[in-house]
Amino acid sequence: MWARPTAEVNGIWGGYIGAGFKTVIPAEAHAKVSFRLVGDQDPEAVRAAFRKFVEDRLPADCQVSFKARGGGRATVMPLDDSAFEKARLALSEEWGAQAAFIGCGGSIPVVGEFQHRLGLDSLLIGFGLDDDRIHSPNEKYELTSFTKGARSWARVLAALAG
Repeated sequence: MWARPTAEVNGIWGGYIGAGFKTVIPAEAHAKVSFRLVGDQDPEAVRAAFRKFVEDRLPADCQVSFKARGGGRATVMPLDDSAFEKARLALSEEWGAQAAFIGCGGSIPVVGEFQHRLGLDSLLIGFGLDDDRIHSPNEKYELTSFTKGARSWARVLAALAG
């Protein structure tokens, strides 16, 4: 999760998809793919490399089409940035335990643009539990995480403001 890029097929379908079954060879197939970028990977270069990978392996009697659905650069903030220590102390004070810094993928493309175009680093701070399963069908979120998260942000902003 911290430093490795990923490629995911998160949806695939083709042929007859109605109730029951049919013994036919599908004329077309579809897939939804996404990529988790890390470091300074360029989303357009990754997209072009994936398309070339598919096209180079396509049988002569087949065709492929692609639809782009956005993309954003990954961000990396130097761990020796003073904002990390200020945020860590503020969070640790609110929660009564040492705050953990983790590298984790999040799809917030504007953060990558802030860093790439404006040279601005961003602290992305989450307040969830391991079993929250954020953005999944069985998502939950503890009220304590919400209330202490709001209080944490007040502490972090005060610490960063000096």
